[in-house]
Amino acid sequence: QVQLVESGGGLVQAGDSLRLSCAASGRTFSSYTMAWFRQAPGKEREFVAAINWSGANTYYLDSVKGRFTISRDNAKNTVYLQMNSLKPEDTAVYYCAANVASSWRTTRLRLGSEYTYWGQGTQVTVSS
Repeated sequence: QVQLVESGGGLVQAGDSLRLSCAASGRTFSSYTMAWFRQAPGKEREFVAAINWSGANTYYLDSVKGRFTISRDNAKNTVYLQMNSLKPEDTAVYYCAANVASSWRTTRLRLGSEYTYWGQGTQVTVSS
């Protein structure tokens, strides 16, 4: 069993930055593909970014490329999402997710079904 706990959300103004963290339990965190998803009110859950087990490979939703950076620290069992130049349309609950199969097929990384464990989410609100 893996537990994921997100933190770092909050209320910011457009153009500001936030860094989300996701702390994971379990000794095999370093082998997992990790991802961030988000869900805005009234909308479906949306893939944001993914990172492979070593951190050498990353993959992003087009609309966040150049603004968001996913990273991980395997020694701390933590994955991060640095969000810069935030926009009101980034407002959502952000969830981290773990793919314990450690797969890295970019055609499937956006699919929630690829991820076994999910955190409880952290709210990000960007005001205009």
